[in-house]
Amino acid sequence: MAESWVNYAERIGSDLHLELSGPGSRRAALIGALRDAVRSGRLAPGTRLPPYRSLAADLGVARNTVADAYAELVAEGWLTARQGSGTRVAERTGALQPAVRGTEPVHRPRARSARHDLRQGTPDVSGFPRSAWLASYRRALNRAPNEVFGPGDPAGRPELRAALAAYLARARGVRTEPNRIVICSGFAHALRLLFGVLLGPLAVEAYGLPFHRELLAAEGVRTVPLPLDEHGARVDRLARERAVLLTPAHQFPTGGPLHAERRAAVVDWARARGAVVLEDDYDGEFRYDRKPVGALQSLDPERVILIGSVSKSLSPAVRLGWMVLPERYVGDVLAAKGEREAWASVLDQLALADLIVSGSYDRHVRRMRQRYRSRRDRLVAALAERAPHIEVSGVAAGLHAVLRLPPGSERSAVEAAVRQGVALDGLAEFRHPDTDMPAHDGLVVGYATPSEHAYGAALEALCGALAPGGPSRV
Repeated sequence: MAESWVNYAERIGSDLHLELSGPGSRRAALIGALRDAVRSGRLAPGTRLPPYRSLAADLGVARNTVADAYAELVAEGWLTARQGSGTRVAERTGALQPAVRGTEPVHRPRARSARHDLRQGTPDVSGFPRSAWLASYRRALNRAPNEVFGPGDPAGRPELRAALAAYLARARGVRTEPNRIVICSGFAHALRLLFGVLLGPLAVEAYGLPFHRELLAAEGVRTVPLPLDEHGARVDRLARERAVLLTPAHQFPTGGPLHAERRAAVVDWARARGAVVLEDDYDGEFRYDRKPVGALQSLDPERVILIGSVSKSLSPAVRLGWMVLPERYVGDVLAAKGEREAWASVLDQLALADLIVSGSYDRHVRRMRQRYRSRRDRLVAALAERAPHIEVSGVAAGLHAVLRLPPGSERSAVEAAVRQGVALDGLAEFRHPDTDMPAHDGLVVGYATPSEHAYGAALEALCGALAPGGPSRV
């Protein structure tokens, strides 16, 4: 006779209450409920979770549903799984970023042993505008109508959508209206929502974030890599795809904008094919040595979806992003999102709207732009002196640089950096596995990541790793 759930739970000493609700699959609901329980502290680090079979019996779901949910959260870093120890809540040293349903991305946590973090992907979090954010939060809270404290509108608060429409038009040349903007929790969330609406294979740049490829693959989306050259993505290689994902303002990670002729060409392709262009505007505010490159969306608002967030300009902890949509997609995206806002804090939306309207957001971006430009200049100068054989590229904009290396030297350079206590990524980490373009050796250095007081030591350690003479003062 099969052991009952009550007896089994008593034996393992584990009983877990979860509410599975909201749109989407049971797996998505379970993943969301577990994340919320960990994030809120209800499941403390080290807590052992019930085995697949017992939790599945308690919740009335299939065993594979629980297994898939656990696997995804292990991959994201929320949970750990060891033979003989079961599945437990992971010990956490920082904020965890949720992925999306059905994904099993490779979690690449910040290296604990590294003294100097020069990985790309985050701004200088010590520069977060605490006073301005607090002032905006207070004003927003004091002015908020009572309806704010009810269920959230999945489109996002009208105050934020209006503020974004005006800001994006002014700062990025975007052509839109508030009713075409849908608020989300970030780029990954936007992709999940869009690929519940879009169909067919997706063309992507041959170098890009592996997390995005893994996310798309888990959603059943086949990605087709486009080669890159000095003018950006080879959009002339687009064929029968129904969509293309580009970083036209500043190609990630190699750097440089998409050439004007190719910007026009990809829009023409989308019109001819009835396709759509996804524009990842991940760091469009940060440019240094060239004219601002406006959003590709401005060329055809009905064929380009612009996706942005505050993860680079403010902090990835402020889980807010946006999609600027063609009119025909707004209804379907809102239907995919559900009847209530389940991701983005309504109060944070109001605070961000106030930050933008008050001018504090612009002042913060300008201040950080100056800080990052100074860091970039120090990086370029130090390498020119200590490692002149290394070419520094992709630094006209953004928060990272690419250090071009002699062929065959990337792995040894990464290992040398590790010995100096420096965490960074090799360029090969970002190469699409199916691309036929030649591989290039290089390092991707995130000069925005360290705090201001820690940057000098990080730069010294990097130069020590790359210069045969060892570290010296820079």
